[in-house]
Amino acid sequence: MKDLSSLMKQAQAMQQKMGQAQQELEQMVLLGQAGDGLVKVTLRGTGQITRIDIDDSLMVPGEADMVGDLVAAAHADAKRQLDQRSAELMAKAAGPLAGMPGMPKF
Repeated sequence: MKDLSSLMKQAQAMQQKMGQAQQELEQMVLLGQAGDGLVKVTLRGTGQITRIDIDDSLMVPGEADMVGDLVAAAHADAKRQLDQRSAELMAKAAGPLAGMPGMPKF
């Protein structure tokens, strides 16, 4: 029974750390870039795009498809960073319980 009690305390501590990690993640701001920085997408930890910057040199007729592709690529870059940071924070919060049956996989 002592082991079960210890395990429950660890699970409660992990749950608290996971909540803190989630709050930290929500406060993050990440910058994705494409086209050597000609397009930049600012992404909050919640996944919300807060800004898109497009270099003036791309604002020429006939370049709309390329600009769209660069925006998508910049967003994908920011999202990849967000996913990586999220996995790192959650794995750290899970501590020794990470990977146990019933625990989330990161």
